[in-house]
Amino acid sequence: MNIVLLIIIVITCVISYVGLQQPEFFQKYKFEVGAIQRRKEYLRLLSAGFLHADFMHLFFNMYTLYIFAPIALMGFHVYGFLIVYFGSMILGNLFCLYHYRNVPFYSAIGASGGVSGILFAAVALAPNQIQIWFIPGFLFGAIYFGYSVYMMLNPRMNDNIGHAAHLGGAFFGLVYAVIAYPELAMQNALYIGVMAVPLIYLAFEIFVRKRIG
Repeated sequence: MNIVLLIIIVITCVISYVGLQQPEFFQKYKFEVGAIQRRKEYLRLLSAGFLHADFMHLFFNMYTLYIFAPIALMGFHVYGFLIVYFGSMILGNLFCLYHYRNVPFYSAIGASGGVSGILFAAVALAPNQIQIWFIPGFLFGAIYFGYSVYMMLNPRMNDNIGHAAHLGGAFFGLVYAVIAYPELAMQNALYIGVMAVPLIYLAFEIFVRKRIG
């Protein structure tokens, strides 16, 4: 495993564990619209990506990152990988901030934005080189995003998982991949399109149907 990827996973696991054990730490660093807007606590746009709702949430995000990160590391090298991961995380949370700007009590946590960016970037480069439980990588991505979109549009009580961050994160990762390898991304447009179906539906619900309604 690449040392940079290992460090990110270890730090995320440690901080997530501390957050689960110490509620005051969790509350201080989670994404929260009111705290960011009123108190200008912009660190939350990044720190929320190191907190998780429970161990299953943590495992799912870190496992997905572990599977797709090697392709991104190979294609973009360490600096590019870090730009995609943290850029996607921040943009994902900025999208959350925009989407929930009138809901000051909205809060969320999770590395979903960063993981989504890495996932989209990796599939843009090599959609057929990854298989998870005999499922092609791009189909796993579609399932991953499909679940997130469903949970965002059908929220549960006390669900602090940042599902909305997937859209902003995936957008950043895809744009970075297209800029870095435009011809390769175009060759894999069909796979990217399949994986993007849930996100396209989410964008429709947010930007079109919401305005019509």
